Amino acid sequence: MIFAQIFTIFTNLRCLKFNPYSSDLNSLYLFMTPETDISSTLLELHVTVSDIKQCLCILDGRFDQLRILYVIFYTTCYMPIEHTGKPLPKLRILSLWCKDKMHNFEKSVVPLLCRMLNLEELHLNIIVQCYEKLIDGETLRKDIVIYMPQLYKFTINICSTIYHRNQTNFPLNEHIQEAFQYFPNNEIITCIDHFQEKAYSQCHIYSYPYKWEVYNNITNNFPGGLFMSVTKVLLYDEHSFEYEFFLRISKSFPFMRGLTINNRKAQNKKQFIKSNNDDQILSIIEYPNLQRLNLSDTHDDYVELFLFDTKIFLPNDLHICAHYQSLKTVTHYFTRYTTGSNCVKLAVLYVDKMDQINEHIKNYFPDICIREAIDFKLLE
Repeated sequence: MIFAQIFTIFTNLRCLKFNPYSSDLNSLYLFMTPETDISSTLLELHVTVSDIKQCLCILDGRFDQLRILYVIFYTTCYMPIEHTGKPLPKLRILSLWCKDKMHNFEKSVVPLLCRMLNLEELHLNIIVQCYEKLIDGETLRKDIVIYMPQLYKFTINICSTIYHRNQTNFPLNEHIQEAFQYFPNNEIITCIDHFQEKAYSQCHIYSYPYKWEVYNNITNNFPGGLFMSVTKVLLYDEHSFEYEFFLRISKSFPFMRGLTINNRKAQNKKQFIKSNNDDQILSIIEYPNLQRLNLSDTHDDYVELFLFDTKIFLPNDLHICAHYQSLKTVTHYFTRYTTGSNCVKLAVLYVDKMDQINEHIKNYFPDICIREAIDFKLLE
């Protein structure tokens, strides 16, 4: 059913919520082109679309009564986008979430937002590839906020990245933080990381308390805090993660259900942790709600840590994805048996080389379903 047909049937529709990418067979499918002629009484719309061009179709003036829009889109465009829409003086609340890395932010999203002269609430959840400078408070103030005199609530989760060949002078974290002191109704947290091996930097700025379900690319510079809404976490760094870091993560994300660890650096304090495992010096690290653990792109030390360290408590029925070679190494070719091991808590094990699955690994994990890594999903 195309969008125009929906409004033919529901002539007095005020609010519409749907996701065409849902597994629900009853979901409506959104198909809009600039030629689709719609005149509607719609006041509120919650929608998932394929790309930013469909988002622009929604806001080209055909929904002239729209007050509230929550939109999720998956892709942006590398090429500049032509903005032909009229001002949107009646729009009061906008939530914009792009699930892919965004290019041409200043030529795609910024002109769109500048048409919303009476916007009162703005929520941005985006990842941006920058080419001249990282996004900071001054950028948002000059390009967006200054055009919205009625704005009283502005929540953001913006991670901007830039390659070092495109910029040589990087702002300090405290300078970026200072630029947010005049923003309405929010505490803004900033965190800058410079990755020398991959030659890029990232600046993460977000409103606190944090309102989204996903927190990506957490490094050792993570400032901490309590994130009650987050269920999916990704850890990445070019420096090793130590015991204290994992303890901080467990305290900050009490409802975390999916965890990915991307770190190729060996732990520096591994022997110290082992020597104190049976003492009272170290606290138990608990992940009571964890359901999915992705260890497929990480050093063997972290595979060993989560499978065998008695100071890490994992729940039962866990799904873990890991390289077969890493499992072979940390289990001493599937002969290592340790009291209190988290291995017995696994429900499903996902590995990259199913052709190497033999009796050794089957006997080591006798009650566990073994599947291909390609079937692993961080969260259902």
